[in-house]
Amino acid sequence: MEHGSFQDQTASTFSLADEDHTLANSVRFALNQDPRVTFCGYSIPHPSDARVNIRVQTTGDPASEVLKDACQDLMLMSQHVRSTFDQAVTDFKNAQALNSMNIKDERK
Repeated sequence: MEHGSFQDQTASTFSLADEDHTLANSVRFALNQDPRVTFCGYSIPHPSDARVNIRVQTTGDPASEVLKDACQDLMLMSQHVRSTFDQAVTDFKNAQALNSMNIKDERK
């Protein structure tokens, strides 16, 4: 849910339900990488409330668009980390299989 004014779309607060520090800090990081962002921060209104408020202020672009772009960037970062991890696991398992059979890897 977005809390902002219709006159100034460059500053808004977004309230995300059922989220915590994990997502909020990641989104904050992605937003701070964007040169269009002048301020970004988040708060959790109450520890027992699973809600995060993310405040975004921009240089001129609508805050909702900048937040959407940051979330897409975060998805790309997550996909890269996942594929790198999966490749490392595959490489490790292949190396373990070669070691258990006492076969030397000729590719190295």
